[in-house]
Amino acid sequence: MVWLEATSWGSTGAILVALVVLRRHWARLPVLPDHPPLPQEPPSVCLCIPVRDEARELPAALASWLAQDYPRLRVLVVDDGSTDGSTEILQTHTVAHPDRLRGIRNDHLPPGWLGKNHALDLASRQPEAMSAEWLLFADGDVQASSDLLRRAMVLTLAQPTDLLALIPAVDAVGPAERLVLPLAASAFLLLVPPHQVPNPRHPAFCGVGGFTLVRRAAYDAVGGHAAAPLEAIDDMMLARRVKAAGFVNRVARGGPDLHLRMYHGLGELVKAMRKNAAALPAWWLLPLALPLALLIGLSPLWLPFAGHPALAALLWLLVPALGGDVQQRMTGRPMDLLWALWPLNALVFAAGTAWALADRLRGVNHWRGRDVKVR
Repeated sequence: MVWLEATSWGSTGAILVALVVLRRHWARLPVLPDHPPLPQEPPSVCLCIPVRDEARELPAALASWLAQDYPRLRVLVVDDGSTDGSTEILQTHTVAHPDRLRGIRNDHLPPGWLGKNHALDLASRQPEAMSAEWLLFADGDVQASSDLLRRAMVLTLAQPTDLLALIPAVDAVGPAERLVLPLAASAFLLLVPPHQVPNPRHPAFCGVGGFTLVRRAAYDAVGGHAAAPLEAIDDMMLARRVKAAGFVNRVARGGPDLHLRMYHGLGELVKAMRKNAAALPAWWLLPLALPLALLIGLSPLWLPFAGHPALAALLWLLVPALGGDVQQRMTGRPMDLLWALWPLNALVFAAGTAWALADRLRGVNHWRGRDVKVR
């Protein structure tokens, strides 16, 4: 049948084009300079970290940031109502590093705010942040090599830049993480052409929760996080507002020197997709996007029954080979045999997307035990 042939070749073509674009974007992703010297008086930087129940990853994350060799760095951590031991971990590190780290406890989320946005806004209004020339936003599970901030700042100062995002490596430990996260990380790079992000005439923009370094003046000019208190994809939308205001946005490679374990297990993965899909501006298109994603993502399973076993085999091999090569370079780790099961990603995506649609129909965004009304 004509429609079946069109669907078969269309699905195959979509995946092949995506692989080509992914490889092109990776090749054009700038890298941080090695062992760069700082200017005699480097700009001051205030790192703002929101924390809510991050006890598993917080100790290593704090240790890595406190070990940075950048001389003018202060660290602010907002403990947003944690109940899992994060508070005690933060207190221990604060006592050990009073000259570089300060913790702030917040137990009240005002109406009309998402928790992370409120925590970062609170941090940005502290004296250390108000006096800093640059603000660095990073999640509470991110780890960085000791010279990462210095290298990032040198790159920023080498050319006009107002917001620099670094794409981190994603640590995948459990089976579900090893299967889903590499493809999810590749999808992000697929959607963001790095060479076009600094182009003022191109709509591409990039902010990353793991590392977004923004000039204080640019942050204030767009109203900071207070200008979008209910924006769940706060990192990307901050970059969008900064670029739209005429400032320069850039993106570079952070991994493997910048890395994080984003989620622990399948349940957290689905919940994260639920939160992010619900935050999409055109969320009402989810009922259309869901069957299309399933059709394309599961194509290696149904193509043999459509009379195209060779196309199915081609896709099954090329996705982990080409997409996996990008992940190996980003993480510095070898290929994982679980990547051969990559079509199952479509089922995880479908579960999170369907859940997100249900949330939006209820008018809420759910994350880390909180339901926040979004309309």
